[in-house]
Amino acid sequence: MRIMAPLALLGALAAGPTAAQDMTDAERDTFRAEVRAYLLENPEVLMEAIGILEERQAEVARNRDVDLVLSNADALFNSETSFVGGNPDGDFTVVEFLDYRCGYCKRAHPEVAELLNRDGNIRYVIKELPILGEESVLASQYALAVQKLAGDEAYYDVHNTLMEFQGNISESSLARVSTAFGLDHDAVVAKMNGPEVAAVINENRALAQQLAITGTPSFVFEDQMLRGYVPLAQMEQIVGQMRSRDG
Repeated sequence: MRIMAPLALLGALAAGPTAAQDMTDAERDTFRAEVRAYLLENPEVLMEAIGILEERQAEVARNRDVDLVLSNADALFNSETSFVGGNPDGDFTVVEFLDYRCGYCKRAHPEVAELLNRDGNIRYVIKELPILGEESVLASQYALAVQKLAGDEAYYDVHNTLMEFQGNISESSLARVSTAFGLDHDAVVAKMNGPEVAAVINENRALAQQLAITGTPSFVFEDQMLRGYVPLAQMEQIVGQMRSRDG
């Protein structure tokens, strides 16, 4: 009896179940032995197959993320409760989900600022997503309360301060921030615990859940989702590639 080469046998199996069913038990045993021997002698074939599988899985994930972004585009890009910085009329939008207690958010902060500084045509949307405990919630409540009471400029000043802050977030540390910016701290505290601020945080958490975002920072570059820290050079590359793609 002539035994087929392993790759030929694989091709026969790929043709459909009938080819496999036509094999005898002895042929199947021989097939398994030959395939095993072939793979042991040529392990690079396995690595090539794994690489192809991973790329296919990544492509499926990218397409899924595009669909998620498109189905949640209004909440992502046009929410009236989210701060919009950079160039509000820019031709490219970057959305960041962040937590003031997140070390990688703090690491990304100056790089995002530099991206906006270098490219004057990026619209930057901030989504407060406090997920790292009570101090995270307190910081987001404070920033959002300032936005409600004093406007976007005051919010962005406070946002930058909290991103650069290295100590524990507490009522006393936030009171010092209020003093530094001339804010009525009692009014801010009252607003922090009100329904408007709670609604924004809940809205952002629900949106993050819809987008399968479980950590910070997470970015949306137009229709591309990036979960985790992204260095400046990569951000610039992504923006350039997507602008070229879109003509």
